[in-house]
Amino acid sequence: MSQESDVKAWWTTGIINMRPGVIEIRNHPIQELIESKTFTEMIWLMALGTQPSKSQSRLLEAALVAAVDHGPQAPSIAASRMAITCGVGINNAIATGVNMLGDVHGGAGEQAVELFVSVAARMKSETLDDAILNELDYRAELGQKYLPGFGHRFHKPEDPRAQPLLSILRQCSLEDQSIEGQYATIAERIQHTLHERSGIAIALNIDGATGAIFAALGISPMLARGLFCLSRSVGLMAHSYEQAQQGERNKGPTPPHYLWKYDPT
Repeated sequence: MSQESDVKAWWTTGIINMRPGVIEIRNHPIQELIESKTFTEMIWLMALGTQPSKSQSRLLEAALVAAVDHGPQAPSIAASRMAITCGVGINNAIATGVNMLGDVHGGAGEQAVELFVSVAARMKSETLDDAILNELDYRAELGQKYLPGFGHRFHKPEDPRAQPLLSILRQCSLEDQSIEGQYATIAERIQHTLHERSGIAIALNIDGATGAIFAALGISPMLARGLFCLSRSVGLMAHSYEQAQQGERNKGPTPPHYLWKYDPT
Protein backbone atom coordinates (compact mmCIF):
# COMPACT_ATOMS: atom_id res chain seq x y z
CA MET A 1 0.00 0.00 0.00
CA SER A 2 1.41 3.38 -0.99
CA GLN A 3 1.85 6.14 1.55
CA GLU A 4 -0.96 8.15 -0.10
CA SER A 5 -3.47 5.29 -0.03
CA ASP A 6 -2.42 4.46 3.53
CA VAL A 7 -3.22 8.02 4.59
CA LYS A 8 -6.56 8.00 2.75
CA ALA A 9 -7.53 4.77 4.50
CA TRP A 10 -6.94 6.29 7.93
CA TRP A 11 -10.42 7.82 8.08
CA THR A 12 -13.29 6.28 6.11
CA THR A 13 -16.59 8.13 5.98
CA GLY A 14 -19.75 8.09 3.91
CA ILE A 15 -20.83 11.43 5.35
CA ILE A 16 -18.78 14.06 3.58
CA ASN A 17 -16.61 14.52 0.52
CA MET A 18 -14.51 17.64 0.89
CA ARG A 19 -11.70 18.96 -1.26
CA PRO A 20 -10.74 22.46 -2.44
CA GLY A 21 -13.85 24.12 -3.79
CA VAL A 22 -16.07 21.10 -3.12
CA ILE A 23 -18.24 20.13 -0.14
CA GLU A 24 -20.66 17.25 -0.64
CA ILE A 25 -22.69 15.81 2.23
CA ARG A 26 -24.13 12.37 1.56
CA ASN A 27 -23.53 13.03 -2.18
CA HIS A 28 -25.41 16.33 -2.09
CA PRO A 29 -23.51 19.57 -2.87
CA ILE A 30 -23.64 21.92 0.08
CA GLN A 31 -24.94 24.68 -2.21
CA GLU A 32 -28.09 22.66 -2.90
CA LEU A 33 -28.57 21.76 0.75
CA ILE A 34 -28.26 25.38 1.87
CA GLU A 35 -31.05 26.35 -0.50
CA SER A 36 -33.40 23.42 0.09
CA LYS A 37 -33.05 21.86 3.57
CA THR A 38 -34.19 22.79 7.04
CA PHE A 39 -31.89 22.15 9.98
CA THR A 40 -34.02 19.19 11.09
CA GLU A 41 -33.77 17.69 7.60
CA MET A 42 -30.00 18.16 7.73
CA ILE A 43 -29.82 16.37 11.07
CA TRP A 44 -31.68 13.42 9.55
CA LEU A 45 -29.49 13.40 6.44
CA MET A 46 -26.27 13.62 8.44
CA ALA A 47 -27.20 11.01 11.04
CA LEU A 48 -29.21 8.53 8.97
CA GLY A 49 -27.89 9.05 5.48
CA THR A 50 -31.27 9.45 3.79
CA GLN A 51 -33.72 12.25 3.12
CA PRO A 52 -36.69 12.26 5.50
CA SER A 53 -40.29 12.39 4.46
CA LYS A 54 -42.33 15.36 5.61
CA SER A 55 -43.86 13.26 8.40
CA GLN A 56 -40.50 11.91 9.54
CA SER A 57 -39.06 15.41 9.62
CA ARG A 58 -42.06 16.78 11.51
CA LEU A 59 -41.89 14.01 14.09
CA LEU A 60 -38.15 14.38 14.68
CA GLU A 61 -38.56 18.13 14.99
CA ALA A 62 -41.30 17.70 17.60
CA ALA A 63 -39.00 15.51 19.69
CA LEU A 64 -36.14 18.00 19.38
CA VAL A 65 -38.36 20.96 20.32
CA ALA A 66 -39.81 19.21 23.37
CA ALA A 67 -36.45 18.44 24.97
CA VAL A 68 -34.62 21.77 24.67
CA ASP A 69 -34.99 22.85 28.30
CA HIS A 70 -36.31 21.91 31.72
CA GLY A 71 -35.14 24.79 33.89
CA PRO A 72 -32.13 25.56 36.11
CA GLN A 73 -32.97 22.74 38.52
CA ALA A 74 -31.99 20.24 35.82
CA PRO A 75 -28.36 19.20 36.49
CA SER A 76 -27.24 19.86 32.92
CA ILE A 77 -28.68 23.38 32.86
CA ALA A 78 -27.36 24.20 36.34
CA ALA A 79 -23.89 22.97 35.39
CA SER A 80 -23.77 25.14 32.28
CA ARG A 81 -24.94 28.20 34.19
CA MET A 82 -22.27 27.65 36.85
CA ALA A 83 -19.56 26.96 34.28
CA ILE A 84 -20.10 30.18 32.36
CA THR A 85 -19.44 32.20 35.55
CA CYS A 86 -15.99 30.64 35.88
CA GLY A 87 -14.41 32.42 32.93
CA VAL A 88 -14.81 29.70 30.30
CA GLY A 89 -16.24 30.24 26.84
CA ILE A 90 -19.85 29.51 25.99
CA ASN A 91 -18.76 26.38 24.14
CA ASN A 92 -17.15 25.09 27.33
CA ALA A 93 -20.29 25.88 29.31
CA ILE A 94 -22.44 24.00 26.79
CA ALA A 95 -20.05 21.03 26.88
CA THR A 96 -20.17 21.00 30.69
CA GLY A 97 -23.93 20.56 30.57
CA VAL A 98 -23.83 17.96 27.80
CA ASN A 99 -21.41 15.91 29.86
CA MET A 100 -24.04 15.72 32.62
CA LEU A 101 -26.46 13.86 30.35
CA GLY A 102 -25.95 10.35 31.65
CA ASP A 103 -28.11 7.32 32.32
CA VAL A 104 -30.04 9.04 35.13
CA HIS A 105 -30.40 12.55 33.68
CA GLY A 106 -31.08 12.81 29.95
CA GLY A 107 -29.75 9.45 28.86
CA ALA A 108 -32.85 7.51 29.84
CA GLY A 109 -34.27 8.11 26.37
CA GLU A 110 -31.71 5.68 25.01
CA GLN A 111 -32.84 3.10 27.56
CA ALA A 112 -36.51 3.80 26.78
CA VAL A 113 -35.92 3.00 23.11
CA GLU A 114 -34.35 -0.30 24.16
CA LEU A 115 -37.37 -1.02 26.39
CA PHE A 116 -39.96 -0.30 23.70
CA VAL A 117 -38.07 -2.26 21.05
CA SER A 118 -37.82 -5.23 23.44
CA VAL A 119 -41.58 -5.16 24.02
CA ALA A 120 -42.21 -4.91 20.27
CA ALA A 121 -39.95 -7.91 19.68
CA ARG A 122 -41.93 -9.93 22.24
CA MET A 123 -45.15 -8.98 20.45
CA LYS A 124 -44.15 -11.18 17.51
CA SER A 125 -45.21 -14.15 19.63
CA GLU A 126 -47.13 -12.57 22.52
CA THR A 127 -50.03 -10.19 23.00
CA LEU A 128 -49.23 -6.59 23.87
CA ASP A 129 -50.24 -7.03 27.51
CA ASP A 130 -48.30 -10.28 27.90
CA ALA A 131 -45.26 -8.75 26.24
CA ILE A 132 -45.31 -5.84 28.66
CA LEU A 133 -45.85 -8.00 31.74
CA ASN A 134 -43.09 -10.41 30.75
CA GLU A 135 -40.67 -7.57 30.00
CA LEU A 136 -41.40 -5.89 33.33
CA ASP A 137 -40.96 -9.19 35.19
CA TYR A 138 -37.69 -9.82 33.37
CA ARG A 139 -36.36 -6.41 34.33
CA ALA A 140 -37.49 -6.87 37.93
CA GLU A 141 -35.59 -10.15 38.09
CA LEU A 142 -32.49 -8.29 36.96
CA GLY A 143 -32.94 -5.90 39.89
CA GLN A 144 -33.94 -2.88 37.85
CA LYS A 145 -35.62 -0.44 40.24
CA TYR A 146 -36.61 2.28 37.80
CA LEU A 147 -38.21 1.86 34.40
CA PRO A 148 -36.63 4.25 31.89
CA GLY A 149 -39.06 6.76 30.44
CA PHE A 150 -41.52 6.66 33.34
CA GLY A 151 -41.89 8.72 36.50
CA HIS A 152 -41.01 12.34 37.13
CA ARG A 153 -40.21 14.18 40.34
CA PHE A 154 -42.00 17.35 39.21
CA HIS A 155 -44.70 16.30 36.79
CA LYS A 156 -47.25 14.13 38.53
CA PRO A 157 -49.28 12.42 37.23
CA GLU A 158 -48.63 13.75 33.70
CA ASP A 159 -45.62 15.25 31.97
CA PRO A 160 -47.10 18.06 29.81
CA ARG A 161 -44.82 17.09 26.92
CA ALA A 162 -45.83 13.44 26.66
CA GLN A 163 -49.34 13.45 25.18
CA PRO A 164 -48.68 16.10 22.51
CA LEU A 165 -45.69 14.06 21.33
CA LEU A 166 -47.65 10.81 21.23
CA SER A 167 -50.48 12.56 19.40
CA ILE A 168 -48.09 13.80 16.73
CA LEU A 169 -46.56 10.32 16.54
CA ARG A 170 -49.95 8.76 15.86
CA GLN A 171 -50.84 11.38 13.27
CA CYS A 172 -47.52 11.03 11.45
CA SER A 173 -47.79 7.23 11.46
CA LEU A 174 -51.09 7.54 9.57
CA GLU A 175 -49.42 9.78 6.99
CA ASP A 176 -46.28 7.65 6.58
CA GLN A 177 -46.36 3.86 6.86
CA SER A 178 -42.63 3.72 7.65
CA ILE A 179 -43.39 5.34 11.02
CA GLU A 180 -44.44 2.64 13.48
CA GLY A 181 -47.36 4.05 15.43
CA GLN A 182 -47.50 0.99 17.69
CA TYR A 183 -44.83 2.56 19.88
CA ALA A 184 -47.27 5.21 21.11
CA THR A 185 -49.59 2.40 22.17
CA ILE A 186 -46.75 0.47 23.80
CA ALA A 187 -45.67 3.52 25.81
CA GLU A 188 -49.19 4.30 27.02
CA ARG A 189 -49.92 0.67 27.83
CA ILE A 190 -46.76 0.38 29.92
CA GLN A 191 -47.83 3.51 31.80
CA HIS A 192 -51.24 1.96 32.42
CA THR A 193 -49.68 -1.32 33.58
CA LEU A 194 -47.37 0.48 36.02
CA HIS A 195 -50.42 2.28 37.43
CA GLU A 196 -52.29 -0.99 37.83
CA ARG A 197 -49.37 -2.67 39.56
CA SER A 198 -48.41 0.15 41.93
CA GLY A 199 -51.71 1.92 42.44
CA ILE A 200 -49.87 5.18 41.69
CA ALA A 201 -50.25 7.27 38.55
CA ILE A 202 -46.77 7.25 37.05
CA ALA A 203 -46.01 9.80 34.35
CA LEU A 204 -44.70 8.93 30.94
CA ASN A 205 -41.87 11.44 30.90
CA ILE A 206 -39.93 13.23 28.16
CA ASP A 207 -37.50 10.33 27.84
CA GLY A 208 -40.36 7.90 27.34
CA ALA A 209 -42.25 10.10 24.88
CA THR A 210 -39.22 10.90 22.75
CA GLY A 211 -38.07 7.29 23.13
CA ALA A 212 -41.34 6.16 21.56
CA ILE A 213 -40.77 8.61 18.71
CA PHE A 214 -37.19 7.52 18.10
CA ALA A 215 -38.24 3.86 18.15
CA ALA A 216 -41.07 4.61 15.71
CA LEU A 217 -38.60 6.32 13.40
CA GLY A 218 -36.23 3.35 13.53
CA ILE A 219 -33.52 5.38 15.25
CA SER A 220 -31.00 3.35 17.24
CA PRO A 221 -30.79 3.75 21.03
CA MET A 222 -27.29 5.25 20.86
CA LEU A 223 -28.34 7.82 18.29
CA ALA A 224 -31.44 8.61 20.37
CA ARG A 225 -29.18 9.81 23.19
CA GLY A 226 -27.15 11.86 20.74
CA LEU A 227 -30.29 13.55 19.43
CA PHE A 228 -31.43 14.37 22.96
CA CYS A 229 -28.02 15.90 23.66
CA LEU A 230 -28.34 17.94 20.47
CA SER A 231 -31.75 19.21 21.54
CA ARG A 232 -30.73 20.04 25.10
CA SER A 233 -27.68 21.92 23.81
CA VAL A 234 -30.05 24.65 22.66
CA GLY A 235 -31.23 25.15 26.23
CA LEU A 236 -27.67 24.97 27.55
CA MET A 237 -26.61 27.68 25.13
CA ALA A 238 -29.54 29.95 26.06
CA HIS A 239 -29.05 29.52 29.81
CA SER A 240 -25.28 30.00 29.57
CA TYR A 241 -25.76 33.20 27.60
CA GLU A 242 -28.42 34.51 29.98
CA GLN A 243 -26.23 33.76 33.00
CA ALA A 244 -23.26 35.50 31.41
CA GLN A 245 -25.33 38.68 31.02
CA GLN A 246 -26.03 38.74 34.76
CA GLY A 247 -22.35 39.40 35.52
CA GLU A 248 -21.98 36.99 38.44
CA ARG A 249 -18.69 35.23 39.14
CA ASN A 250 -18.15 31.69 40.42
CA LYS A 251 -21.84 31.08 40.99
CA GLY A 252 -22.31 27.88 42.96
CA PRO A 253 -25.33 25.61 43.32
CA THR A 254 -26.65 27.43 46.42
CA PRO A 255 -26.82 31.12 47.44
CA PRO A 256 -23.65 32.25 49.31
CA HIS A 257 -25.41 32.96 52.61
CA TYR A 258 -26.49 29.32 52.89
CA LEU A 259 -24.14 26.59 54.03
CA TRP A 260 -24.31 22.88 53.37
CA LYS A 261 -25.11 20.41 56.07
CA TYR A 262 -22.01 19.12 57.85
CA ASP A 263 -22.30 15.60 59.22
CA PRO A 264 -19.06 14.43 60.89
CA THR A 265 -20.37 10.92 61.57
